[in-house]
Amino acid sequence: MTQEQAHRDHHGHGHHHGPCHHHGTDNERRLLWAMVLTGGFMVAEVAGGLVTGSLALLADAGHMLTDSASLALAWVAARLTHRPANARKTYGYHRVQVLAAFVNGLALLVIVAWILFEAVRRLWAPTEVAGTGMLAVAIAGLVVNLGVFWLLHSGDRGNINIRGALLHVLGDLLGSVAAIAAAVVIMVTGWMPIDPLLSLLAAALIARSAWKITTQSAHILLEGAPAHIDSEQLIEDIPHALSDIESVHHVHIWSLTPERVMVTLHAVIHDGVDQDQSILAIRAYLKKRFDADHVTVQIERQAYCLEQTDIDHEADHGHAHLS
Repeated sequence: MTQEQAHRDHHGHGHHHGPCHHHGTDNERRLLWAMVLTGGFMVAEVAGGLVTGSLALLADAGHMLTDSASLALAWVAARLTHRPANARKTYGYHRVQVLAAFVNGLALLVIVAWILFEAVRRLWAPTEVAGTGMLAVAIAGLVVNLGVFWLLHSGDRGNINIRGALLHVLGDLLGSVAAIAAAVVIMVTGWMPIDPLLSLLAAALIARSAWKITTQSAHILLEGAPAHIDSEQLIEDIPHALSDIESVHHVHIWSLTPERVMVTLHAVIHDGVDQDQSILAIRAYLKKRFDADHVTVQIERQAYCLEQTDIDHEADHGHAHLS
């Protein structure tokens, strides 16, 4: 097998989608319905919060907005992964979800700032809240969230988008329970500060999700290495794991998306070792250990490295004299 054939073989296998089209279509449908239900009730909850004067409902609506955005991203990602790469977009459209996540994260942090400002203002000057109307809207929200949770829970839980969406919906369930609790306290005791206090809890949930989304997406957009891979350790591990490899250098690791790890490196192999087999061995090792989606390897011989070192040394020496 030639190096070019190995390269073609790698790409042929690396972008194969497998016999899971039915599961993919079902996941897309479930994510779409979850997004429509969550987003639709989020609008209703905003209206209910404005009518009843409840900041807790508005804060919970903000949390549902984060989840609607997450569900939308998951759905868009599921759709775009079917689009092939082209001459203009050689990596396809996978980065769209990362860019959208970054923008959404920044927008959500602005929403958190508004909730915090409004909550502090209401703690100093409590606003009258219609407890009965607030309770009705909160109970309706709980019912919708339970329906969305069932919709996703009965889907393909082996899918990372479905699992992530389930976690967000659990947060919505907690927000609805908090809003119900606030409404009951207001109806029974008339203590209005409970509304802004529980809105602060919802704001904390939004801030945690928004900060995580923003920092993770920014790290990916800046071509940062995935958290589970240590490039310095990788340089030491490959020669120990693969006896044909003398050393590894010029290692670059980044992510196309959180699930798609990309690696480029230079590998020095021992004299007499087949370079194509070395390439395949390195790719297999990185795929097994880190699930690296795309690996580019440049092979170098020991003699080449020694010659290149001499050239670099002479160039540095000449530069020193010129200086």
